[in-house]
Amino acid sequence: MTLPRAAAIWMLIALPAAAWSQDMPLSQVLIDGENWKLAASGYQFTEGPAVDREGNVYFVDVPASKIYKLDLKSGAVSQFAENTGRASGLMFGGDGRLYACQNGGRAIVVYDAAAKPTVICDDIDVNDLAVTRDNHIYVTDPKNHKVWHVDPAGTKTVVDEGIERPNGICLWPDQRTLVVADSATEHLWTFRIENDRTLKFKQPYSTLQLTTAMIIASQHISGADGLKCDAVGRLYVTSQAGLQMFDPMGRICGVIAKPQEKSLSNVVFAGEKLDTLVVTSGDKVFVRKTQATGWSNFTSDR
Repeated sequence: MTLPRAAAIWMLIALPAAAWSQDMPLSQVLIDGENWKLAASGYQFTEGPAVDREGNVYFVDVPASKIYKLDLKSGAVSQFAENTGRASGLMFGGDGRLYACQNGGRAIVVYDAAAKPTVICDDIDVNDLAVTRDNHIYVTDPKNHKVWHVDPAGTKTVVDEGIERPNGICLWPDQRTLVVADSATEHLWTFRIENDRTLKFKQPYSTLQLTTAMIIASQHISGADGLKCDAVGRLYVTSQAGLQMFDPMGRICGVIAKPQEKSLSNVVFAGEKLDTLVVTSGDKVFVRKTQATGWSNFTSDR
C-alpha cells in the first residue's frame, strides 16, 4: 500500500462515519437570507482572525502593527495591542493566551490578557500558525518553503520542506491531522501528527478551484491563504476564487462568493455557538451566520 493511500485511509477512519459517508453541499452550511455583513472597516490590511473562549474575534491590521478585538454580541471593536511587529497569523492556545506570528520581527510571541507579549522563539520567518490544546505550535514559512514545529519551551524544528508557498495552516478537531495551504498551487497538503510531534503521510489531499483568469493563463495559482476546519471536518479556505469548502474526503463542496472584490485573507468560526463565519478582506472584516459550527481549543469548556 502506498503512503498516500495509507494516509487517506487513516484520516477517514479518524472521522465519525456520519461526517464522510454522504455528500456535503453548501446548502448544509449556508442559511437562506443570511449574507455577509460588514463588521469592521477602515484598516490597511486585515488578517489572522482568532476566536477566544467567549467567541470574540481578534484580528490584525498588518501594516499598522495592531491587533483588534471584535465583540460579536455588541459589534464593538477595540484595540488590544500595538507595536506587534507586523503580526499576521493569530490563534488562542489551550492556555487561553493569544499566540501571534510577528512577520516583521521574525518571531512567535504570546500575549497575556493584559496584551503583554512574551517571545516564544525568534530568528524564524513566520506567516501563519496553528496551536494545539497543549500549546505546541505549527507555523508556515513561505519564504523558505518550510513548516516548523515549536514546542512550549520554544525549541523549533523543521517538520516539512518542499511546499512551494506554504501559507495558511490549521488542525482538524482530532488534533492529529494538520492541513497546509499552498498559495502558489492548487493543493491543500495534509499530514498526520505523530506522538513525537513530527509529521507523516504528506499528501496533496484536496484540489482548489482556480479563477477563470488562472485557467486561461494555464497557471495553477490558487491564492489559497487562511483556512479553518469545522466540527465535522469540513475545510474552509480563502482563495482568489472565494471561500472554498471541502468535505472530509477532500472533495470540493462549493465556493462561497466573496463579500467584496478585494481578496480574502483568512477565516475563522466565532460567536457564542461558533456558528458565525468571520473573514478578513483587505480593509474590512465580514461576518455570516451558518448552519455549521466550528471548534476551538476551548470547545470542551462549552
